[in-house]
Amino acid sequence: MYDLTGFQRDLLYVIQGRDEPHGLAIQEELEEYYEKDIHHGRLYPNLDTLVDKGLVEKGQVDRRTNFYTVTRRGKRELEARREWEQQYVDELLSES
Repeated sequence: MYDLTGFQRDLLYVIQGRDEPHGLAIQEELEEYYEKDIHHGRLYPNLDTLVDKGLVEKGQVDRRTNFYTVTRRGKRELEARREWEQQYVDELLSES
């Protein structure tokens, strides 16, 4: 996970949080979060990178629509990332 961009990590979180989302649903979720347009030229190459790294699987709904799911490896990576982040968040919250 350390070699992913922040955008790719966000993609992974969105895919994990939805039930087999298709590209447009992922795009809409990220546009809401980032408060700006996410172009196809940015979205799909990054989704393909996650597939190539074995973190996400791509399935086909029909000829034009793919869906995405996080693999077991992707879930392990997400869990490890959350544990790593949590140590810093816990420290921050304990200071309050």
